[in-house]
Amino acid sequence: MFPGLVLAVTALASGADANWPQFRGVGASGIGTGNPPVEWDGESGRNVLWKAPIPGLGYSSPVVWGGRVFLTTSVPASGQAARTRLGLYGDIAPVEGEGPQEFRLYCLDRKSGKVLWQRTAASGTPKVKRHPKSSHANPTPATDGTHVAAFFGSEGLFTYDLDGKLLWKKDFGVLDAGYFQAPAAQWGFASSPVIHEGVLLVQADVQKNSFLAALDVRTGKELWRTARNDVPTFSTPAVAADAKGGKQVVVNGWKHIGGYDLKTGRELWKMAGTGDIPVPTPVVGEGLVIITSAHGGGRPIYAMRAGSGEIAWKHDRAGNYMQTPLLEGGLGYFCYDNGVLSVYQLATGERLYQQRLGAGSSGFTSSPVAAGGRLYLTSEDGRTYVVGLGREYKLLKENELGEQVMASPAVSDGVLFVRGRDHLFAIGAK
Repeated sequence: MFPGLVLAVTALASGADANWPQFRGVGASGIGTGNPPVEWDGESGRNVLWKAPIPGLGYSSPVVWGGRVFLTTSVPASGQAARTRLGLYGDIAPVEGEGPQEFRLYCLDRKSGKVLWQRTAASGTPKVKRHPKSSHANPTPATDGTHVAAFFGSEGLFTYDLDGKLLWKKDFGVLDAGYFQAPAAQWGFASSPVIHEGVLLVQADVQKNSFLAALDVRTGKELWRTARNDVPTFSTPAVAADAKGGKQVVVNGWKHIGGYDLKTGRELWKMAGTGDIPVPTPVVGEGLVIITSAHGGGRPIYAMRAGSGEIAWKHDRAGNYMQTPLLEGGLGYFCYDNGVLSVYQLATGERLYQQRLGAGSSGFTSSPVAAGGRLYLTSEDGRTYVVGLGREYKLLKENELGEQVMASPAVSDGVLFVRGRDHLFAIGAK
């Protein structure tokens, strides 16, 4: 039996809150505000409010606070474009021979896309190699409206104010999140920081000395650090409330899916999974905590009861590899790497439908987002499928961005902020 969890992620703000402060937005829900357009075209500019060039390579998502958008990237000092290889394949070898990089944080004006400021947090040859489908700027920044935390894994954690003043930085040493069965296959670090009520959380499941840590977001002082006995994983932690009014940090894992007390870091509950390279972030809704993964020995979906932590239902061969699922209106939306969308009734685990998006030739890495009664799912080649939310499949539109897309979009006040290979796009009605 696990300590109880309540219905909602406690980071959730009011429904009117248009800020998108972390990976997948408020509480990692993936649900935004407003009414984004159903159709657009990146090349013709239809319903593209602006697009801003972003140098280098980064798969972090944009975050939005007020009139500002924040984004990280890694810029090769040579000026040459970083090599990438997208699509559906199983090669594990990292990219070799990359030179020095500049690890940057950008702040853009929300309305115009103008760069308000940019800071080079660190520079030098990356301490860890990356996968061909990865980058040296994978973690999404986090902000609470006062601080902006940019995490570059082995290059360090850097926290700024909203005007770009560096407040503090912390070096965690080398964080090698490669394939545990082939340690030479370094893949880069991906877990994003989370800020909750003045506490900055970092999950570092790596080859050696994995941990979960909490820092004071104002000063960088380490409040606690709890060791984790797990292999490298790539998931971002979530914060939830328990039945007694306390807070706990919920994490995905292979050997250690679990919950930790937010104040002390004390382990509250633990269970083992079957997918051995967990990536999706835990999500909460309808009285359930949903945790999924898909690699190695299993592809599970675990639906745990919020009140007791017991497993309400599970599917052993239905989980996601890369994408964090989305929960809305009593339904769970899961999109696989090959573009197969599966929708489940959260109360029972019954699958309502399964539908392939596109021809199956493109990979899907970006996690889905929703707003205005619609689901937005974007493939690696930049095609977004707009699907009506509900128990039956209804494809509303397919839209071309004109650039590759690996990052998950942000949604704020009816605007989709989509990071392409070379630009950040603001998509809204015009």
